[in-house]
Amino acid sequence: MEQPPPFMESKKDRAEVQEREFAKLAPLAREIPNIDSAIAEIARFSAELTLPRGTIHVISDIHGEDKKLRHVINNASGTLRPLVERLLTDKMPPQQFQEFLTLVFYPAEVVGRLEQTLTSEQEIKDYATRTLHDLFHVVRVLAARRSLKHAIRVFPAEYRELLAEILHEPSTERDRSYVDAIVDALTRRGRVLHLIHLTGRVIRNLAIDELIIGGDAWDRGPRGDRVMDYLMQQPNVSFVWGNHDMEWLGACLGHRALICQVLRISLRYRRLSQLEEGYGIPVQPLEVLARTVYADDPAEYYETKGTGLREKSMMARMQKAAAIMQFKLEGQMIARHPEWKLEHRRLLHQINYEAGTIEVDGVSYPLLDTNFPTIDPANPYKLMADETRCLERIRQSFMASQKLWDHVRWMVSHGEMYLRRQEHLIFHGCVPVDHNGEFLPMMVNGKAYSGRALFDAIEAYVYRLFDGPINEEPDLLWYLWSGPESPLFGKDRITTLERDLIKDPKTHVETKNPYFRLIHEVCFCDKVLSEFGVPTEHGLIVNGHVPVEVEKGESPLKKSGKAITIDGAFSEAYGDHGFTLVLEPHRTFLAKHHHFESVEAAINKGADIIPSITVVREWDPPRRVADSKRGRYLVQAIKLLEELIEAYRNNHLQQAGARS
Repeated sequence: MEQPPPFMESKKDRAEVQEREFAKLAPLAREIPNIDSAIAEIARFSAELTLPRGTIHVISDIHGEDKKLRHVINNASGTLRPLVERLLTDKMPPQQFQEFLTLVFYPAEVVGRLEQTLTSEQEIKDYATRTLHDLFHVVRVLAARRSLKHAIRVFPAEYRELLAEILHEPSTERDRSYVDAIVDALTRRGRVLHLIHLTGRVIRNLAIDELIIGGDAWDRGPRGDRVMDYLMQQPNVSFVWGNHDMEWLGACLGHRALICQVLRISLRYRRLSQLEEGYGIPVQPLEVLARTVYADDPAEYYETKGTGLREKSMMARMQKAAAIMQFKLEGQMIARHPEWKLEHRRLLHQINYEAGTIEVDGVSYPLLDTNFPTIDPANPYKLMADETRCLERIRQSFMASQKLWDHVRWMVSHGEMYLRRQEHLIFHGCVPVDHNGEFLPMMVNGKAYSGRALFDAIEAYVYRLFDGPINEEPDLLWYLWSGPESPLFGKDRITTLERDLIKDPKTHVETKNPYFRLIHEVCFCDKVLSEFGVPTEHGLIVNGHVPVEVEKGESPLKKSGKAITIDGAFSEAYGDHGFTLVLEPHRTFLAKHHHFESVEAAINKGADIIPSITVVREWDPPRRVADSKRGRYLVQAIKLLEELIEAYRNNHLQQAGARS
């Protein structure tokens, strides 16, 4: 068959390329129907590029501490108080100022109290008139940092236009009577306090442009479910996954070993309310197992922390029952995956049941507890019938919990393995390396990956879990939770069994990956930053996972000056400090938080967390939107709009409503 001449081939190719380009522009043309509207949008985007870069707050390792998290978000990591003080402290007496600040932090609770204490319509009107003027003074200052369109996105939809009107109230043509008329109309219809509540929430949402969670939303603290509830209410959240998040993801998907891990740690810290009340997952089957099989077992080495309604002895037996099932299931899983090279971590068959000893790494140790009514020495990793029935009932409850599924789907859809925000590289744990700083490989779906490629491969694997039915237990999630080469774990082992059953502390040691030593060196940090495409000159590695031992004088900022750890033991059960790394246009600083008494104390006594501040980076000149992720998006959007204008001018796309 005769081939067409080259010039005809190229003409056909060009036509196909043009058609693809116009097809790409067609959806945009429905929103931007003509040249004038495209030019106006370009002008708006160009102006936004000159605004100060949005403020980003990074919080890591929340570990179920819902009340403290809520306060840290509400006070914008301590940045709202000084702003409100600067604007209003000279305009009202101290008591009134404190009440106003409490309203800003807890608008729903304060409004609820006002509905009980303000008894007449006139009292409500007087309070609302005064308070709305002050609230919107703060709103205007915060909104000025953004484009108008970007700012009003955080306004509640039903009141968006009304709040936008109040936003522009101060002018030569408008006086206070404009807002007074709004207050009067809303007071007569019983909705003015509701507007105050919404406006308080707007302030919080304007104070933080983006909230980044550095991993580990669950475990140890009281209510991981409420942590997720509150995060899902925030307008712009990004999530960097941690190993505890993979644990809960696996439990939601029905992974038996991870379900036992969730049960065990929930029992250890007496956090059953998040399971039973929060997620509707009853632990009664485990209680039945403990009562029947472990009925006379003192389980003294499984004593739980904290207090609660269930007897301590029952809680200890339940924890032991969950732990033994976990050890069995982990042994089965390690046998399924010889590529993990974790045979030395299968320990139940290393128990000498007659001598009451266990061998770990070739050394024999006496056992603290020798009562194992569910272990068959001839087949120690097999679940007995009672264990199987118990676990399957609880597994069905995990997989059927709609709220848990909602939380996990949200976490995955908003989550990534790492984030880049200007000069900052943010991930949870580490980049696994050997002692020379060379990236270590990890197997994902039968293929070895290392460095940035490993993070990308894990991310793709997690996303695929929600694409279709899962035909086998997602064992890789367990490895991400506690595997030696997992970038979310970064230790050679997790010594749960040894801590439960062996007194000798030498067996409790979990050796950190060399990454945690090497981040004190500039050249290694530059290597990691370059691997992930972050400029090295001012680059900063940000990770959580390993708590900073504040009491021992450890600094979050490493000796290299190019890496910082922001796991400050946020949970009360884990240290009760906590950090927020705040990325402002003119600086990056670390806010160190202390103990938070309670929401009630914050409302009734004005209790607050006023953090200590450590400046990590200063930017001169201050960073603009043009220097941010949104700036890169706007630049690309402008290019696309210019292509659209060209298509309109050449009549490749028909304008709508064009000026004649």
